[in-house]
Amino acid sequence: MFTTAAASSATSTAQSSRRGKPARALLTLAGAGLLASGVMAAGLAAGHGATSEAAVTNCMKSPSACGYPDASNTGVPAGTTLKTVGTQVTKGPGWYFDSRGWVVVNGNGAVLSGLYIPYGVNIEASNVTLKNDKIMVGGQSAIAVALRHSTNATVENCTISGFNSGSERMMTGVKDVFGDATGTQVLNNNISNYETGVQLGAGLVQGNFIHNPGYITADHTNGIMSNGGGTALLTINHNTVFNDRGQTDAVALFEDFGVQTNRRVTNNLLAGGGYSLYGGQKPGGPASSNIVISGNRFGTGYFAQAGQYGPVTQFDSSGSGNVWSGNVWDSNGSAVSAP
Repeated sequence: MFTTAAASSATSTAQSSRRGKPARALLTLAGAGLLASGVMAAGLAAGHGATSEAAVTNCMKSPSACGYPDASNTGVPAGTTLKTVGTQVTKGPGWYFDSRGWVVVNGNGAVLSGLYIPYGVNIEASNVTLKNDKIMVGGQSAIAVALRHSTNATVENCTISGFNSGSERMMTGVKDVFGDATGTQVLNNNISNYETGVQLGAGLVQGNFIHNPGYITADHTNGIMSNGGGTALLTINHNTVFNDRGQTDAVALFEDFGVQTNRRVTNNLLAGGGYSLYGGQKPGGPASSNIVISGNRFGTGYFAQAGQYGPVTQFDSSGSGNVWSGNVWDSNGSAVSAP
């Protein structure tokens, strides 16, 4: 069975109650790439677009060879020197280490870069940037990066992880705790040992390698998840999301808290979970709309149907503005049909 090499983990901790969500299967989205298995495909469109043809195959084996994120092109860049928060450094412009065991970012425009943070980070200000940081947390309710009424936060080229894949896995890598964060960008991060990798209702999630989830009893494993209820645009583009578990998803648009609308799930490489993708239409829920699922690549390295039960579920092709197009199987480039 295909396995993903664990990338160097790092995650910061924040203790926060988890927003409830029902058990479901996990999705991993697949995007278009440049080349795989020695076969050169059409050029990748600028801004991480999909290839114009499905000639590329077997990208799960080496995502970066196909132009997708993996351990080689995400997370803290090789050679970066990190200072440890709590011992080598305890504060900086717009942030400080709370001795009770977390980092508070309360200054607008604060930049935290080149840090090893073995604690959760609470972002409580606007225009905050975390870049080139290694953030590690672990435990039942541990959140590495908690967005608390923040605007325009950027988490970029960080390595975010639980301390291990068991009891010290992190609950969430990046989470909008109150569901009201705006302008969030989660870019080019390496995220592992999680129950949920990224949990947002709006913003841009792009270029991330989300893989090797952790597990404790009763976890519902999610790669990238939205709980619904907001109308601001959420774009999930050009990520690699691998969930080797046969439950929940790689990418999920759930209607736990309300309607799903204005979502773009494009050019991702996805594999695993119960279903790799939940498409935003809860049975009996409010009518989803303006959901575009396009150019994704579904890998079969864990399960023959991408997820244990299939590649996608809960997508309404008849919904207003909903689009399913150009989604393919990683194994042979043939089309994946909408459910």
